[in-house]
Amino acid sequence: MGRMWGTSRRNSCQLAVVSRKQLLAPVGILMKQGYKELIVWQKAIGMVTDIYQITATFPKEERYGLSSQIRRAAVSIPSNIAEGQGRLSNGEFRQFLGIAKGSLHELETQLIIARNLGYLDTTNPVFARVSEVARLLNGLLNSFK
Repeated sequence: MGRMWGTSRRNSCQLAVVSRKQLLAPVGILMKQGYKELIVWQKAIGMVTDIYQITATFPKEERYGLSSQIRRAAVSIPSNIAEGQGRLSNGEFRQFLGIAKGSLHELETQLIIARNLGYLDTTNPVFARVSEVARLLNGLLNSFK
């Protein structure tokens, strides 16, 4: 966080803000980077691959039901991150990150339904993967504040 000896409370707050900016990549830099360089996008792509492998084991009668819904929600997450990063403003990027977050919650809900129906084990690592993407996405969203 940086040295704060002998500083007033006001200066300490200012140093904390500067340190936070140093820890989180400035949003302007995020707009210049390619979306493929964003860790959250990379993790979301890995999660989609896992989702496709998992849903392939679901009963055939779920092919056009829950399996399809889960896959679409999962694909939406990295897709919206990529689309938002390609937009012209930070506001648009943030909006698409919000859409990705909504899709992530949708995916998590559908995975819980699949677990309740006995299609997934409660210890399936996909739940940890979803939590990891959620943390990264929240961190990226918080960097806009």
